[in-house]
Amino acid sequence: MGRVTVRRPVVTYARRTSRKRVDALAAEEPLELRVGGKALTVTMRTPGHDVELAHGFLLSEGVIRGLEDISVARFCEGTGPDGLNTYNVLDLTLADGVAPPDTGVERNFYTTSSCGVCGKAALDAVKLKTHHSPADDRSTVDVDVLTALPDELRKRQKVFAATGGLHAAGLFTATGEALVVREDVGRHNAVDKVLGWAVLNNKVPLAGTVLMVSGRASFELVQKAAMAGIPVLSAVSAPSSLAADLAEEQGVTLVGFVRGDSMNVYTGHHRITA
Repeated sequence: MGRVTVRRPVVTYARRTSRKRVDALAAEEPLELRVGGKALTVTMRTPGHDVELAHGFLLSEGVIRGLEDISVARFCEGTGPDGLNTYNVLDLTLADGVAPPDTGVERNFYTTSSCGVCGKAALDAVKLKTHHSPADDRSTVDVDVLTALPDELRKRQKVFAATGGLHAAGLFTATGEALVVREDVGRHNAVDKVLGWAVLNNKVPLAGTVLMVSGRASFELVQKAAMAGIPVLSAVSAPSSLAADLAEEQGVTLVGFVRGDSMNVYTGHHRITA
């Protein structure tokens, strides 16, 4: 399986002096996702939890609703310079009766680690309709729980601690209990891995949960939360205007700038208690 970190020699400069040392970098490798043997997308990701990533991606794209919609997930053969399998091609077989992805899901060649919707074949396909709407979720979250989540997320970012180069996404209960945390060079991949964990553990829809992300809250992250039925999306940094618009439309509580004992609630403030 691909490595999560890679060691590389560097020269460090400080106070006009230099020294040679070895640094740890977050690994980034391509992963080609296939459905029924047909290439669907190539994404740049941190190796690991790839089956989760694939299930989460298909859930967030509206291809599947849950674990029962996938019959088989297997890595295809493919070797690197060392002759070993790269595990960089993953093929999923949909269950009988599940419609294959339409052309709106297909990517124009590849998705970078920084963008979850780049290369959509049609702009109209970007906005998807969820099968697990969070709009009627009556769960509430206390302010103190939300302001504590960034620290709880950071405690579980083992690879970030070693490299400083990864995004993180964590799924928490409304009382602050950590269910799963995943890291990746791509913020959307980290979220897909979390959603894929939920799919594989038959926990979708994710009612009464909070999705905490280490960076900003973008349109595609709100969309992924809505597709999984997550009622609250909380971010360390700012949301975009389109993220706020979509959160309001889908009934997602959107929280940003969660730092220290403060935060901003952009939509769905009725779920926040103090």
